[in-house]
Formats: sequence, structure tokens, C-alpha cells
Amino acid sequence: MKPSLAKGTRDFSAEVVQKRQYIMNVLKEQFELSGYDPIETPSFENIETLTGKYGEEGDRLIFKILRSGDFTSKISEELWQEKQASKLAPKIADKALRYDLTVPFARYVVQHRNELAFPFKRYQMQPVWRADRPQKGRFREFYQCDADVVGSDSLWQEVELIHIYDASFSKLGLPATIKINNRKILAGMAEVLGISDQFVAFTVAIDKLDKVGPEGVCKEMREQGLVETAVTTFESWLKEGLTLENLQELLLSSEEGKLGLEELDFVLEHASEGLQGCDLEFDFTLARGLNYYTGTIFEVAAKGVAMGSIGGGGRYADLTSIFGMKDTSGVGISFGLDRIYLCLEELDLFPSEVAQKPSILFANFGATEGAAAYQWVQKLVAHGVRAELYPDASKLKKQFDFADKKGIPFMAMVGTNEMGSNQIPVKNLASGEQESMTLEQIHALIK
Repeated sequence: MKPSLAKGTRDFSAEVVQKRQYIMNVLKEQFELSGYDPIETPSFENIETLTGKYGEEGDRLIFKILRSGDFTSKISEELWQEKQASKLAPKIADKALRYDLTVPFARYVVQHRNELAFPFKRYQMQPVWRADRPQKGRFREFYQCDADVVGSDSLWQEVELIHIYDASFSKLGLPATIKINNRKILAGMAEVLGISDQFVAFTVAIDKLDKVGPEGVCKEMREQGLVETAVTTFESWLKEGLTLENLQELLLSSEEGKLGLEELDFVLEHASEGLQGCDLEFDFTLARGLNYYTGTIFEVAAKGVAMGSIGGGGRYADLTSIFGMKDTSGVGISFGLDRIYLCLEELDLFPSEVAQKPSILFANFGATEGAAAYQWVQKLVAHGVRAELYPDASKLKKQFDFADKKGIPFMAMVGTNEMGSNQIPVKNLASGEQESMTLEQIHALIK
């Protein structure tokens, strides 16, 4: 049988894993510097924990796990014949693979609320699974890197998360723009236009502004069945320019809209101070996850590369209420690990030492010489130097080929003449130069 991968999954080589770990280590450092603690949740949950939380489409994409044992014995013939997946699934599957990190996080907070200090800050970097149709950039198994804080309405949390975005992308050397909006502003616009009952259709239309332009947006609004007075008024708004200054005037009659502007002003004022490398800009078309978010909305785009968003998030008013814990506000952000990887790769921003870790290989000339060489290896490893002994006394060419395939830049030779010496020959495999070195000199060379 020829081995193959399940569709939508990937193998990662050592080089790719090291690059991914580099990104995650940068994120981990920034999360922890701001007081976020790591948690992990199981790869699978009880099926009732996940179903009904992502809408009909999300439920369809959940990977379900069959019950243990003979799960068919309790299924009636009539139910089998009905062929109704929605009725059959709960009978034959009682667990499911994690669809995202957010719902398990909400479950975790509710279950552990008596142990946690609120506001509770956590970060989580784990794989999730979706039974989606695999395509370029979309996989059935992928990592999410999230940071959330629950139990506080304070807008300082939004400010902090923007600074985590900025510090992370600056550390990675990836120039990015952090776009920001507030759901209350969008709701205020719909209220003033008299189309609050068609809020979703309105936001679907304005979300296409970059792609279709003002005329295309107005056409979309008409096709969505929005009243003509709302369309023509919005068209005039677009001509004037929907800046923050203009919105202050336009939303005077909407209390929700004014509150959204106040929240946005606070976040922009305080988050703009001390930015290291990212731009922060208001984008009134930003409307991600409106059924989910209730206040500030974030989205991050990389500069200099054609890529979708590499991060996003926002404020949610009552996430934990799905598990019975009401009135617990939170705000969170997510980093798109795979897309960040592709951006760094395309822009050649990975440091050379990430995948090519400095190390040294000790040649093996036989049992006695190998034992002497391994003593050098142990001393170097104890000092934090990456070193290894070739396990077999093979031909030297084979050992050189091994070092070349692994990208090891240096080879040490401990032959019969060097066994009692405090210096051994070390060869630079790129230049071909060879020099006798002490343990301290090798340590300095590799480190």
C-alpha cells in the first residue's frame, strides 16, 4: 500500500517546524510580557459543547468522533432508513474534534471560574480541525494562536492587544497595518439610515467597497432590498468621505453610534502612542463576525505582499453565556500562523539562523576514537552547544554527506593522535578551512 496524507493535512519538515516555532516563540514572548498565561484544552470535546455555537454551516464542518464499541446496536432500522444525518449523528457520535479555540476557552472559563482571577488573561496556541473543502491556504488541520481577556469592560484591554499586535509584528520584522472599527458605529449608521432591521445586508454591501467601489456598493444595497432613500443618503456620505470627523456629525441622532465613536476615540488616542512599526487606521467597512462581536473590531493586513488578513479579533459582550455564565465581557485577538509564515517566506524575513542552527558534528573513526569524541560532545552539550557524534565508523565521505544534508557547518576530528589532547581539528565545511581548537574555542565558534 502506497502511503498518503489525509486531504487537508500536511507534513512539516524540520526546517518548516523551526520556522513555525520561531513565529510562535515571538508571540509567546509578547503574550507573557503583557501578563497572559498559557492554557491548553483537549483536542476533542463533548459534541454538545461545540454544536449550535457556530451556526448551521459551522456545525456541518465539525469533525465528529464515533462512539466506542458497537454504536449501531441501539439504532432502529427506521432511523437508518430515514437517512437524516442531523438525527443520526447524535446517536453514533458523542464527541468531536475542536473546531476553534474560542468555544473551548469559554467552556474552560465557566468550569474553572472559582479558581481564576478576573479579569482572566490567557493565550492558547493549538491545532483545530474543520471538515472543509481543502484548497490553497485552507486546510482541515491548522493552528490558531489566540489571546483573550475576559471579565473586564475596560477599553485599556483593546489598547493592550493592539500593542501586542504591534510588538509581535515588529519583532518579526513584518510591516503591517492594524485596521480598527466598532460595531456600534456600524449600527449607528444603519439606525440613521433607517435600516436597522437590515443591518447584516447593509454591512455585507459596505464590506465590498474596496473591491467594487462606491457605485458597486450602492448597487449591492439595492439588490439586497434596502430602501432607496437609505441608498442615496449613503451614496452622499461616500462622496463626502466617511471620516471620523464626518461621522461625528452624521451620527448625532444615534446614541449607539455616538458611544461607538467615543470608544473608538479612546482606543485610537491611547493605542497610537508608542507604536513600534505598525500603522493603526480606522476603517468603517471593517465588519468581521458581526453576530459575534459587539464593540471594537480588529483586522491586520501585511504590507508588501498580496495576502488576506493575518490577524483579527474584537470585543464580545457575553461569550460565556452559552454555558450559563452571564454578563462576562471579553476581548480577544488571533494570529494567522500559516499566513504569517507565508508572508515572512515571500518577503525573505526569516533570520538565517532559524532553520540553520549553528552546530558541530564529530566524525567517528572507530570504537575507541568514537568514545573519546563523545566525551567532547557531552561537554559541549552541557554548555548549551548543539553537537552530535556520527554513530557509525563509516567512510569519511559518507559522514561529510550527512553533515551537508543536515546543514551542519562544522566537523570535528578526534583521531588517535587527538585522543589525549586538549585541542582537536575543526573543519569549516563551507570554506574548507581547518583549525585546531580547544573546547572553549569551539564553544565560542558555535555559540
